Amino acid sequence: MLTLQVIRREQQGEVVLLTLARRDGSPLPTFRAGAHIDLHLSADLIRPYSLCSDPQNSQHYQLGVLKEMNSQGGSRAVHALCEGDEIQVSEPRNLFVLDDSAAYSLLIGGGIGITPMLAMAAELHAAGRAFSLHYCARSRSQAAFIPQLENAPFAGRVHLHFSDEQRLDLAAVLCDVPDNTHVYTCGPTRLMDAVTDQANAQGYRAEQIHQECFSAEVQTGGSAFEVVAASSGITVKVLENQTIVEALAGAGLKVNVSCKQGICGSCLTDVLEGEPDHRDHYLTDEEKAEGDQILLCCSRAKCPRLVIDL
Repeated sequence: MLTLQVIRREQQGEVVLLTLARRDGSPLPTFRAGAHIDLHLSADLIRPYSLCSDPQNSQHYQLGVLKEMNSQGGSRAVHALCEGDEIQVSEPRNLFVLDDSAAYSLLIGGGIGITPMLAMAAELHAAGRAFSLHYCARSRSQAAFIPQLENAPFAGRVHLHFSDEQRLDLAAVLCDVPDNTHVYTCGPTRLMDAVTDQANAQGYRAEQIHQECFSAEVQTGGSAFEVVAASSGITVKVLENQTIVEALAGAGLKVNVSCKQGICGSCLTDVLEGEPDHRDHYLTDEEKAEGDQILLCCSRAKCPRLVIDL
């Protein structure tokens, strides 16, 4: 866990850009583009946010956070932070790393999904690797990071697409690239689904398509079942409309969770017995088929009794 200070706060429309550093100015743990950190906003409020700063700069981290209308408290708490405030954060974790074998990297960010793409573009540019960055937003006036992108050393590789000017032509963007191109997308589900569907239609292999979700719909409810936390010696009943995390908390066993949507993987736990009912967006189809891991924040069980390594 790191204790960092907000050394700069900049408002760009509905997005707040925070720069975090150690109070003494000492270097921070290094990271690769695509990484995120968890902000511990209160005892029970932990949220993951992508790092948008240059990975080569170890003096500070930067985050861009949109003020969500339907926020569960995370974005409101972030927007309430002021310069000089201190906050506990995790070390960087990466679920969206660039593939070093790619001949070309195609970065497509929509709305606040541009944040990990900023770090990716900086890393690719520093490495001298070929790429292009496409940023989609409703309008220029609502978009964040425009001055930063227009003045970046890789500005010539940046393409801006605004709904009220010129929309992104996915078919053209995805075909006008070299062989072994990898595509990375982050933003609204509608955009990411469109990118994936078009890439599949144009012959991209599954391993060439990468995406990161900021939010996801979580399917809740189902038959009650029993969970045994083997290491803790605790057995609980998970009710029809209760999560495993909630049931364990009721028995005094607190599980560290962040996104609560099966996206970030912070509550990933090994399964010792039983068959999970996977409802997350974190595990691959192959990992889900193996059935030896489960995301406790959202997934359930297909059997009466599930034994986990907790």
